[in-house]
Amino acid sequence: MPRKNILDAAGRPLIAWTISAAYTSKAVNSVVLSTEDDEIIEAARAWGCETVYRRPDNLAHDKSSSLDVVLHVLERFPGFEYVALLQPTSPLRNGLDIDNAFSLLKSAKATTCVSICEAKESPYWMYFLNKHNSIAKILPDLPGDQRRQALPNVYTLNGAIYLAKIDWLLKAKTFIDESTIGYVMPQERSIDIDTAEDFQVAIQLLNKNNL
Repeated sequence: MPRKNILDAAGRPLIAWTISAAYTSKAVNSVVLSTEDDEIIEAARAWGCETVYRRPDNLAHDKSSSLDVVLHVLERFPGFEYVALLQPTSPLRNGLDIDNAFSLLKSAKATTCVSICEAKESPYWMYFLNKHNSIAKILPDLPGDQRRQALPNVYTLNGAIYLAKIDWLLKAKTFIDESTIGYVMPQERSIDIDTAEDFQVAIQLLNKNNL
């Protein structure tokens, strides 16, 4: 979706929902927008984002990762203990979600926490498609009852919150390793906008929440 971060989403540009979530979070004390886009900068400032960092050209293309951007921003804004990556494509995530994820990180004495939600489909019912259209299960069958309701709950990243201790992140160069803990969000707040259909679902939920 071209220009999705500034498209109107239930009365405000999409990016404004994440800015509002960050500023309503008690755990967040500094909000930094990273972009190379003048229209996004203008929209963000109109919705209260005071600190804007213009990305260098080498981080302003499709192959640049979010982690690369975060690490570069941390070089320019030192002195913090934790960092939260909040992507504007998750407009249903709110300030309380951020606070709860941070509390979970602290109480678990963990170095990194990411938001997850229960997966709609179980990988135990998924298949690879091999040559000649033959299928093979992604995971082997578990012993016992194979009905969907009897299978273990599985979770997927929802893209809404990535938290880490900065000193750890600078060394690990990743938000996710075997020590990462998960903050579970409900599916209705876990929309990660990638397509026009995702965008329409998000607008419906945002409008419903604002009634």
